[in-house]
Amino acid sequence: MAGRLCLVLSVVWVACPGLCWQLSSLHCSLYSSSACDCSFRPGLDGLECDLARNLFGQHLAQELVVKALRVFMETDYPSKPLVLSFHGWSGTGKTFLSSRLVKHLYKDGSRSPYVHHFSPILNFPHAKNLNQYKENLKQWIQGNLTACGRSLFLFEEMDKMHPGLIDVIVPFLGPSWVVIGSNYKKAIFIFISNSGGDDINRVALKFWRERRDREEIQLSDVESAITNTVISDHEHGFWQSEIIKQNLIDVIVPFLPLRPNHVRQCIRSELAQQGLSIEEDIVPSVADSLVYIPEDEKVFSSTGCKTVPSRINYYLNIRGTENNIKKGRCMNGKMIQKPYYLGKRHQKETGLQEVSNVRGGTNITSRDSHGYQEQASSQWNDNRGGQSQW
Repeated sequence: MAGRLCLVLSVVWVACPGLCWQLSSLHCSLYSSSACDCSFRPGLDGLECDLARNLFGQHLAQELVVKALRVFMETDYPSKPLVLSFHGWSGTGKTFLSSRLVKHLYKDGSRSPYVHHFSPILNFPHAKNLNQYKENLKQWIQGNLTACGRSLFLFEEMDKMHPGLIDVIVPFLGPSWVVIGSNYKKAIFIFISNSGGDDINRVALKFWRERRDREEIQLSDVESAITNTVISDHEHGFWQSEIIKQNLIDVIVPFLPLRPNHVRQCIRSELAQQGLSIEEDIVPSVADSLVYIPEDEKVFSSTGCKTVPSRINYYLNIRGTENNIKKGRCMNGKMIQKPYYLGKRHQKETGLQEVSNVRGGTNITSRDSHGYQEQASSQWNDNRGGQSQW
């Protein structure tokens, strides 16, 4: 049968090339073909292992997502697209998990033309254009589903989405819509939102105060609270949404707040990813610099792991500056032993000031408490005619 259809496609391409893409999409949705599977290469074992190594403190999210994907992938003819909704505070791993999911599902990962990202700030910024956005979004979804039934659509920051906009895609999330030329029921939709984070945190804090293991937290402990929060929030994209009312979301995925030990794991992982040695004094320094809540108990990181990369860079820069000072490269106007660049901040703090090159050296001046100006000259020259080597 597949061979006959391929022959028909060849004949139609000669007779009417404009229709070929529609029949080709139909062939892709009905038969397995390496030439037209939208670069879909699901590796769920790899995804599960990846999350176990790199997603910290989110046993529930990992379990729910992997299980939902396995069930969905093992079904040859799903009754509807897979719809997931991620909820939790910023920095808990929602975007990270979605990126890893895409990496292990598509050959080209996030660069795949069949993975589509939507941001309310970038794609739907103005409320006055809501009707136009609805039409554009509907056409975009239908057009891409026609091109590839295995498409993935990711909607970020649903808590900032204009209420009413997202309901335009309701027909694509249910079992009864028809997209000519494609089995749209093989698509995946992911919604990401910070809403519901407070509800999740209250449950996690309750478990901590009762000295219960956070791994005991189940979806049933937070699901109804999350649903009630998002549907009653007048500024949320799911406010009074038919997506919620018609139960079109297959799995609500809660992301728990991170404990200090999870933050330390994030720091070590980030150092490793940057190719830096994991120095144990850096780990507590960065971890202790974050804000933890509640203020009197300091149980959870208020920003999760979101600011860890910038904090690491900050502390590494501070350490570099301290090491240079200890080595005597520049201190209170004394002779500079090695070439050293004085940043604006360091000039302000030390009173040192960089001036122009003089005969291949760089003059550094400082003022003492009496305003007296001293000079020291670095004599480190390179081989390019006496310019200082920085």
